[in-house]
Amino acid sequence: MHTAALTLSLIVCAIHVYILVIEMFFWDKPAGMKAFNLAPDFAKATKVMAANQGLYNGFLAAGIAWALWNNERAALLFVLGCVAVAGLYGAATASRKILFVQTVPAALAMAAVVTLG
Repeated sequence: MHTAALTLSLIVCAIHVYILVIEMFFWDKPAGMKAFNLAPDFAKATKVMAANQGLYNGFLAAGIAWALWNNERAALLFVLGCVAVAGLYGAATASRKILFVQTVPAALAMAAVVTLG
């Protein structure tokens, strides 16, 4: 796989590992509340839901890592596509910032995988 495609895919993977950590372990802590602009009461009330979201983000990271490790181009494109769609949905329903945190990096990685191999 081309270095640019690998690097961009690893960046997307790392973003999702970061999201997993924040959502599962720091949601109601200062780092999590700052990252997601949360009020303490809201963070406490939604902690379990956020941990569940974090787990799903971990599955996305795991899918990218697995596809890269096994050199499975089609699987990598599928998981990156899932990230991009999740980012579009998040941008439409939660925060436009998600478009730039999830969708743009995933789309760039997909473009690199398709064009550069």
